[in-house]
Amino acid sequence: MGADMKRAEAILALPVLELRDRLASGALSAVELVQACIARIAAREPEVQAWAWFESDYALEQARALDALRVTGRPIGPLHGLPVGLKDIIDTAKIPTEYGCELDRGRVPKKDAYVVERLKAAGAIIMGKTVSTELAYMRPSKTRNPHDPAHTAGGSSAGSAAAVAAGMIPLAVGTQTGGSVIRPAAFCGVTGFKPTFGAIPRRGVLMQSPSLDTIGVFAADPTGTALLAEVLFGHDASDPATTPTPFPRLSQTALSKPPVKPDFVFLRLPGWEEAEPDTRDALHELVAALGDKVVELDLPAPFEAAGRERKRINFAEMARYYFRYGRDAADTLGPEVREAMAEGEAVLARDYLAALDWKPVLNAALEEIFERCDAILCPAAPGPAPRDVETTGDPVFNGLWTFCGLPAITLPLLTASNGMPMGVQLVGADGNDARLLRTARWLYEWADQ
Repeated sequence: MGADMKRAEAILALPVLELRDRLASGALSAVELVQACIARIAAREPEVQAWAWFESDYALEQARALDALRVTGRPIGPLHGLPVGLKDIIDTAKIPTEYGCELDRGRVPKKDAYVVERLKAAGAIIMGKTVSTELAYMRPSKTRNPHDPAHTAGGSSAGSAAAVAAGMIPLAVGTQTGGSVIRPAAFCGVTGFKPTFGAIPRRGVLMQSPSLDTIGVFAADPTGTALLAEVLFGHDASDPATTPTPFPRLSQTALSKPPVKPDFVFLRLPGWEEAEPDTRDALHELVAALGDKVVELDLPAPFEAAGRERKRINFAEMARYYFRYGRDAADTLGPEVREAMAEGEAVLARDYLAALDWKPVLNAALEEIFERCDAILCPAAPGPAPRDVETTGDPVFNGLWTFCGLPAITLPLLTASNGMPMGVQLVGADGNDARLLRTARWLYEWADQ
């Protein structure tokens, strides 16, 4: 390996916060970082296939402009020079955004999505568009797991998770309606953070289910996700899920020391019987190691209905928002989307409205649990990524938290018997994103000791 290649590998191995600091000080140029990313993409993309659109010249052009800005002495943004990948359902002006869908092939938006505007204002480099499953649902995409291409990378934000896991980029943005941030992050061995519902505006993002759709982020570790998410939090009048309230300093809080060691509640979620032996054994070992900092609980019986009610909302809203696809392109859609839409079309208005009523009921019960802990600890997926590229995996342990709108994060702390990564999921109280990220960083560093 030549000296240039060794330096590029060393750069890509640096934590996001160190990259940020070196870029800000001039110890590392944006061009050099982007060139390292380009080299890694060239080496890994043929196998991983994480990108829906990528042009090295576009990334380098942004990097040169940012390097020129820094030497002027003018203020730079909090993400100055950091490359970010965007799931291909997020609008980017003059860059294809095709939703992983045949009907939208060649679609080029005229305007940036809200999150893209924020990224550019923060000095981030838009590295390209990462692969999404078809219409952000469960039809498997071309993306493969960077740890072993015979295994799924998950869905629907598979490209974002895989690109970060393969070291192609330090940061990426995805979305979750069921488990599409947490699950691929766990399968690929990176940190995935799904904030509180409504924390990040969705203007310019494909709408599948407005009651559930949530923008999330990926990085190697929780401090990286905090840095990226903080830039994206905000209010946008076009998204009724957002509110004009002050947002927490996620990065500062995540880096702070907890006043006392965090307490956890380990929950056996509905579907716990579906967890594989590797997951059960690893989580029991983790709980035992944490000792008296963990209390084990089972959820009350009404939570058994949460998965059914979340799906009812998801499918009914999908039938509405994806109507044109069923009308104009049903022959090109995969069976996963077609079947979900058909099920949604059959949902009665009475049942849909009743399903929406479940959210406050479930959250009221969870509030009592959060009075006893800093975070809920639970599995991120039933096991490691399945050795099957014709599946995106099972979101059984993710949908509840999306339904309730609570912040959740998965940490790459566990390893299965076959060597594949497994994630530990932490869930925080409504709006307590900063506290969750601080707890996640504590656990991440504690597990590394």
